[in-house]
Amino acid sequence: MTDTVEPRISRGLRDLLPDQMLARQSMIDTIRRVYELYGFVPLSTPAIEFLDVLSGSAGTEAQQSIFRVTNPENEALGLRFDLTVPLARVIAQYADLPRPFRRYQVAPVWRADKPDKGRYREFTQFDLDSVGTVSEVADTEIIAGMCDTLSSLEVGRYLVRFSSRAVLNLLLDFAGIGPEQGADVFRVLDKLDKVGLDKVSRELMNGYKDESGDTIRGVGLDGSQVDRIKRFLDIKSDSRREVAARLRELFATLDHAPAQIDVVERISNHLYALGYDDDRVSLDLSIARGLAYYTGPVFEAILLDAPQFGSIFGGGRYDGLVMRFLGEAIPAVGASIGVDRLLAALAHLGRVDTRKATARVLVTNMDKALTDDYLQMTWELRRAGIPTEFYIGTAKRLGKQLEYADQYDIPLAILCGSNEKAKGEVTVKNMAAGRAKAKMLDDRSSWLAERPGQTTIPRERLVEGIRELLAEIESA
Repeated sequence: MTDTVEPRISRGLRDLLPDQMLARQSMIDTIRRVYELYGFVPLSTPAIEFLDVLSGSAGTEAQQSIFRVTNPENEALGLRFDLTVPLARVIAQYADLPRPFRRYQVAPVWRADKPDKGRYREFTQFDLDSVGTVSEVADTEIIAGMCDTLSSLEVGRYLVRFSSRAVLNLLLDFAGIGPEQGADVFRVLDKLDKVGLDKVSRELMNGYKDESGDTIRGVGLDGSQVDRIKRFLDIKSDSRREVAARLRELFATLDHAPAQIDVVERISNHLYALGYDDDRVSLDLSIARGLAYYTGPVFEAILLDAPQFGSIFGGGRYDGLVMRFLGEAIPAVGASIGVDRLLAALAHLGRVDTRKATARVLVTNMDKALTDDYLQMTWELRRAGIPTEFYIGTAKRLGKQLEYADQYDIPLAILCGSNEKAKGEVTVKNMAAGRAKAKMLDDRSSWLAERPGQTTIPRERLVEGIRELLAEIESA
């Protein structure tokens, strides 16, 4: 007797069953259509990269979260923690790629973080990026793409918030903070929505102990520096124009400030011209984004009806990332949508397709002598573009076969025995309508008399009849 192995998966990982995968694929297909409408092209890169390619790109936290692996040659490798660093490697490796190179990519990434509710060590990102252009139109296009993607997904009310790392660098100058502390300041500011201003202020100074007793180490700023940061964060308005004007006032003593604020304002004006007004895109100076490679405008999106899910779409400009490979700056800007987090948010809002099957029709197997007839019906529907399954399970009773259709939420079931064949017709059962009507009928005799949800159509009109029934279901 062979030993059995306990079926299990590692912490922070999960299986995705058919209903979850169908919802995910539907969402990904919608996002892909938007990206291709913008002219972005697909790219795929390996899950495994050389460790030195991944290392030193995105700050200490990302560095510590890399899953390290080895190959038979004992080379130091790691699983990618995002899709942006591999893109930078591709740009450096393939010199003949046209510029700008505008690509999208959907793939899993891995981070060795502490697993938590809704937080996994393997998750899927969907990115779009423009590499090789300094124009702020590229940044505008990414923000507009974020808006159009969320609108196409019918997420309800959303807000894309944007700012700029270059503006945050002005804040460092304004508050007298050296560049060696800048990355830590941005990392802490990125927590503002999660932990609030009080905890952010304490972490910027001496730190504190959190609710679990863990020590949150401080950055070491003094009170006057934190006060200046608060003055900056106090600049808030529903109008992007007003935020930009107040920002100019605050940084009036910094000679190099106008040029950086001009960039942000040009992006804002482009968005106004395209119809992306303040109700969809805000200029929010608290946006920092945690990854260290951002150099210019940064942006993220939240769902206003599900704010507890935090940022579900974010990115920014990273003009220095390719420099690690080529020794020269290559301008780039992009954004990434967190597929898993967004799907969880949409499920919370009741906006997820809950289908469990790809088939829209089940051809039941009532009589073995009619197998070829059933197969002909199945292939006739498939060739007409209607997803159809022929029941090939072990259940002989029709009721059990209809239970199978119920389990997978297949909306239509075709019934055809010797009587139907002799009459040149088929019976089609609308599973959902049958269930609803059956609940309204008092007894079995009433059900048998009415046959709720059942329709008879001529065999020669099989395709047309099924199309009409499916159209009724879709419009209901």
